Amino acid sequence: MGKVKNILFIMYDQLRADYLGCEGHPTIQTPHMDALAARGVRFSQAYCQAPVCGPSRVSFYTGRYMSSHGAGYNNVPYSLDQWNIGDYLREVGMRTVLVGKTHMVPDQSGMKRLRINPVSELGAWISQSGFEEFERDDGLHADQYVDPMLAYNNYLRAKGYDSDNPWHDYANSAEGPDGKILSGWHMRYARLPARVAEEDSETPYMTDRAIEFIDRAGDEPWCLHFSLIKPHWPYVAPAPYNDMYGPNQIIPANMSQQEIDNPHPVVGAFQGHEGSENFRREEVRQTVIPTYMGLITQCDDQLGRLMAFLEERGRLDDTMIVLTSDHGDYLGDHGLGEKDLLHEEVARIPMIIYDPDASADSRRGSVDDRLVEAIDMIPTFLDSQGGDLHSHRLEGRSLLPLLRGTGEVDDWRDAVFSETDYSFHPARHALDQGPEGNRAYMVRTAEWKYIFYEGHRPQLFHLAEDAMEQNDLGDDPAHAEQQAELHEKLFLWLRNRRHRVMPDGVVEQRTGTAKERGFFFGVW
Repeated sequence: MGKVKNILFIMYDQLRADYLGCEGHPTIQTPHMDALAARGVRFSQAYCQAPVCGPSRVSFYTGRYMSSHGAGYNNVPYSLDQWNIGDYLREVGMRTVLVGKTHMVPDQSGMKRLRINPVSELGAWISQSGFEEFERDDGLHADQYVDPMLAYNNYLRAKGYDSDNPWHDYANSAEGPDGKILSGWHMRYARLPARVAEEDSETPYMTDRAIEFIDRAGDEPWCLHFSLIKPHWPYVAPAPYNDMYGPNQIIPANMSQQEIDNPHPVVGAFQGHEGSENFRREEVRQTVIPTYMGLITQCDDQLGRLMAFLEERGRLDDTMIVLTSDHGDYLGDHGLGEKDLLHEEVARIPMIIYDPDASADSRRGSVDDRLVEAIDMIPTFLDSQGGDLHSHRLEGRSLLPLLRGTGEVDDWRDAVFSETDYSFHPARHALDQGPEGNRAYMVRTAEWKYIFYEGHRPQLFHLAEDAMEQNDLGDDPAHAEQQAELHEKLFLWLRNRRHRVMPDGVVEQRTGTAKERGFFFGVW
């Protein structure tokens, strides 16, 4: 084992933390993810900063909370004054490279204001959140949102999949008995195999591209963001993964009748979404979830390919590996589909980190129950390179002391925070709300979770006794004191966002030096 030279930053989209074998799922097969956990540290209480792709990823890529970076939803850019992962890692001599998805959109108005050409080197840097684009593919959407000349589309055509958009017509569709294309966007077709051979499907293709980059990279230090689309919907998988699991292998829905009959107003509005209404039907869960599990196992198998390649090339000796997700998936739990709110099924994310440094040997195979956040990634990466942690900007903490069992960790955080802006959802119309004020904020401690909703009563869960979040104490006067304590903790967090451009050390140097600099305030 050696010191960290490279970083492989793996992110799956919409992968629930509890859908890994090492997390205790009773039936799913994830042997390679489990093996990575045995090599490193699995953080069992890791949380995203927003339960939606775009804002969650911006938090990963900036090291800042959603309230700080401002990108509150998908396709909402963050401003040009925010530093990104490329800005930070370039300081320590690392290339930052993308293979896969970012869900980023550029701040076009900001670039126009500053007269930055979007297709220039600087414009591309800003648009890709500081990543050098080896291959980008955000291809989640139907035909009208996908470039027909996407690299993956061209690859499929070269393989004989003849279509204007083979990504949709083959990789994300099934086929009926009459040869009709059945779009994977319709969940009823989830058990049918995709029209693409497994080796040509999205996950193996993108894994090939990651291997290709590493093979070409040479000795220059790199951080590769390998960001897979799956197991995010559309829930369609190539054979044999489409029917690898059956309805008898899914876990029961975490849903009480009380949640349906008397939900929190915001939760109830989301339960009215089409996806939620469908996922409350057992037929839908039994059709979709086995395929979701199959997609996860396919991701796991491709991780095995990638790990074997790294071992063959000796890269496991100098490469830190992070495995995580941007958020989870309700899959019918709490009567909900999709994500967007702040239950554990969505806010908690998998987090496994392998550190090749010998100082991490004593922690290998351990499970760390301390509270960690997505924003901890950039400080961890910088710390592994001996870089400046930029404490005036970065709002996370380095996990290196936890990975290596060194340093002072007695003062570790006692709470994590996540937030959501549901302005873009029909739920706000059901609540008769305008585009503003549709925010919710979560503070989660070891024992409690408190969720503040603008304009509505809060939610409160005693997780130590109610891990499944079935007993909402938010309107219980007997817990008013606990609510007040957590509300104050949330308010303190909101008041302490880091927006100062100047480093703390400079502030310290200038404090009390007015006279030295020629400013004689208040002198008699």
